[in-house]
Amino acid sequence: MSEPWNCLPLPLADDVAASWASVFPEGLPDWLLDDASVSEEVIAQAVARSLFLRQTLERHPEQVCALLQSRVLSEPTTPDYLQARWGESLADVTDEPSLHAALRRFRRETQFRIIWRDLLRWADLEETMAATSAFAEVCIQGALDWLHEAACEQYGTPWGKDPVSGEEVPQSLVVIGMGKLGGRELNVSSDIDLIFAFPGKGETRGSGRSLDNQQFFIRLGQRLIQALDQITADGFVFRVDMRLRPYGQSGALALSFAALETYYQDQGRDWERYAMVKSRVVAGDMKAGQVLMESLRPFVYRRYIDFSAFESLRSMKAMIGREVRRQGLENNIKLGSGGIREIEFVVQAFQLIRGGRDRELQQRELLIILKELEVLELLPPQVINELREAYVFLRNLEHVLQGMEDKQTQLLPENDLARARIALIMGFDDWHSCQQELARHRENVATHFANIIASEEDDSSAQSSLDEGWCELWLAEVDEASDTQWLEKHGYEDPAASLRLLRSLRDSRTVQTMQTQGRKRLNQFMPVLLEALTEVDKPSETLSRVLQLVEAILRRTAYMVLLLENPGARAQLVSLCSESPWIARQLAETPLLLDELLNAESLYSPPARDELQDDLRQQMLRISYDDLENQMESLRHFKKAHTLRVAASELKGTLPLMKVSDYLTWIAEVVLDHVVDVAFANLVARHGYPGQAEGVSRGTDFAIIGYGKLGGIELGYTSDLDLVFIHTADPALATDGDKPIDNAVFYTRLGQRIVHILNAQTPSGQLYEVDMRLRPSGNSGLLVSTLQAFEKYQRNDAWTWEHQALARARGVAGSTEAISAFETVRHNILCQSRDKDKLRHEVVEMREKMRSTLGTPESKQEETFHIKHDAGGIVDMEFMVQYLMLAWCELHPELTQWSDNIRQMEELGRAGVLPVSDAEKLREAYIALRSSIHRRALQNLNSQVAGGAFVDERVYIRSVWQKVMAV
Repeated sequence: MSEPWNCLPLPLADDVAASWASVFPEGLPDWLLDDASVSEEVIAQAVARSLFLRQTLERHPEQVCALLQSRVLSEPTTPDYLQARWGESLADVTDEPSLHAALRRFRRETQFRIIWRDLLRWADLEETMAATSAFAEVCIQGALDWLHEAACEQYGTPWGKDPVSGEEVPQSLVVIGMGKLGGRELNVSSDIDLIFAFPGKGETRGSGRSLDNQQFFIRLGQRLIQALDQITADGFVFRVDMRLRPYGQSGALALSFAALETYYQDQGRDWERYAMVKSRVVAGDMKAGQVLMESLRPFVYRRYIDFSAFESLRSMKAMIGREVRRQGLENNIKLGSGGIREIEFVVQAFQLIRGGRDRELQQRELLIILKELEVLELLPPQVINELREAYVFLRNLEHVLQGMEDKQTQLLPENDLARARIALIMGFDDWHSCQQELARHRENVATHFANIIASEEDDSSAQSSLDEGWCELWLAEVDEASDTQWLEKHGYEDPAASLRLLRSLRDSRTVQTMQTQGRKRLNQFMPVLLEALTEVDKPSETLSRVLQLVEAILRRTAYMVLLLENPGARAQLVSLCSESPWIARQLAETPLLLDELLNAESLYSPPARDELQDDLRQQMLRISYDDLENQMESLRHFKKAHTLRVAASELKGTLPLMKVSDYLTWIAEVVLDHVVDVAFANLVARHGYPGQAEGVSRGTDFAIIGYGKLGGIELGYTSDLDLVFIHTADPALATDGDKPIDNAVFYTRLGQRIVHILNAQTPSGQLYEVDMRLRPSGNSGLLVSTLQAFEKYQRNDAWTWEHQALARARGVAGSTEAISAFETVRHNILCQSRDKDKLRHEVVEMREKMRSTLGTPESKQEETFHIKHDAGGIVDMEFMVQYLMLAWCELHPELTQWSDNIRQMEELGRAGVLPVSDAEKLREAYIALRSSIHRRALQNLNSQVAGGAFVDERVYIRSVWQKVMAV
């Protein structure tokens, strides 16, 4: 008899032959062949197709045996079967660890059945998705049932009003499944997106100490997540993602129905409408859950045909493109061009736009919605068929990629063995044939995606009216004298220099070695760019700046296509580079920022703080906290993109100085908040939560205090961050995880991780430069202090200059409770009684030291004025304000409410400490000097100006200094 693997193509036959002896050293066991649908040939096919199936047979034969005895593999995996099988698993559950173990054994067994049937093509796509989704629901419900009962024994049963009858009844958690789980379209190796809700307010009954309903359900939700997500010796069940809940990672883990309704009504974003399209109650109180879902329906589906959704859909399209370019995802069959996400996006776009009127579209399964789109004649039958075929092909391929190793991935592999497996499973003779079919489907999807969600500029042609002279110039088809004359005629102020730059680019090795397609795009783009430069004042100077970007994208010519197809973005590029070499450099260093130029309205209208937070949350939703590299890259892009929008707005004049600093500060605050969340989550996953005193609820108990420009809400484009870290936990307690450490060690590591995320140099550069020297005892002090230690240091050991710095300090990220506690300490320290003469002497002495080391030497003061450090400059004003704050807060405690110089000046005037006229004039002078620094930063210039600049302001500032600070 021939070996069962002889029918397999190389290299799979060799792979199976080599592994056969290790998996079945004594031949196939009888129990494996008792299933009539299983034979040696079938088993050879299975182990050839999946390392996961092979390893499970080798390492856990007893589980496979039990699986076959419960139901043969030729039978489909139904919800009833899964429920019954889980019921049998419950027999071994006596406590929480045994629940975890039972869930993980149940997963291994069920995954084996689902992946076997899928990869051997015994099940079609719809069965695989339905079985995986049903399996998730059984796990969630099974774990929830056990944990709810255990929680009620510990805390009592939660009671509250029934959402329908209004009567007092026991309450249960409602688990809402989002995304593919909500749509019953789960992958064979997927995470699950959940939202936790409960009917209403109330307290637990039946225990010695009652607990608020929300706290009960938050604790229950935490235990449910651990039961499913925590990695143990038996593995895990599902990765659980809770970031789609209201307020994302910073929001409460469980919210009442009323709180959910209020959030979506008042603050719900377009992307949350998009996410809620597939939402469905998957576990818990199903009846109450349906009441909740009905109440949220108006948020998702408008009563009218919602054409206003097109703009937000275009923004989502742009976001998809940015993500693909940022992460290099073209080989990702979900996120890349023509991938699964684009099909989902097309279908859900129709649901958002027309679902309010056409209720047939208010369903969740994509394939069902495609049928409805055909019935409603919203898309031609050919488009529907091509999208359906592509979806089935891509989802089957996705399951192949994941089922081979039970690994969550959508990336096509690079190695030949994995490619051979894919071709075999997908029914192709070789990888090349499979790849051709994949390319056909992706091309169809990309075409329909572009046609349906078209942007306004997509149909424009960049070269339709281009004068041929620009092409001849770039390609050097005429003599140099004619080229010079052409540039001069079109306004280039230094044509000879421009020609030298163009010649240098053309002759560069990078251009000479470009592929044919890339060279073609460059030859299309350069003439268009050269013509666009005629719209600015100094085309030659601007060309030298823009060419930095061109050189940066020579190997990534998709950006040239972006600029060719979007004349608006091209115009913004030329305009901004003309006005600011700093912006030109930012774009050259991070070409992905070109995406920000696509929408002029948003480019010159940076978002407010809550919108910034929402934007960051949306961008980070699909990046695991464990994936620190991607987290860091995405944060850097977020910061650069929004800083560009602020700079563009300042140049255009749509943002005054005060707002510029506000926005730059908000960007930093939002980033810091997220960095704290990421770093804290990483440490909690390893060591558990910091220990708490009895009766104290879990929290980070950690705060970042911003000093200097961050604390004073005065950040500039290149400012570093002066930070101090504090925590309010008991350092003597330990964390509650499997690898406990002292709280003090936990928070030190938290601080170290935060500094690393901010400071580290990645391919996208540094997020922020961090200065920690203002912490107690400076560089020799602890990285993270308890609040008590911080207060003791400030009272007993701090220098006067440290109290000056405290005047500009405020909590910027972390626990609201810890920040509030810090603000109380700050207020008390600033309001201490002080000897005004001694204080004045110390402040003046410190100012003189700074001026002598950082200011302009006396011999050059007629030629140069340093806006910050010279007499009559910004630091003089800051020192005056800080002195007055420290001297008068005892009598006027209201002075401590602000940390920024402008409002401190205004408050000093209102309190009568400083004449109102002086306060107003100082404020105007301060704004004028800071405005100059901002403008010069955008020109890559330092803070030194001509000696004759700001004469009136300097004279006035020095006169006030003499009145206030004369010793």
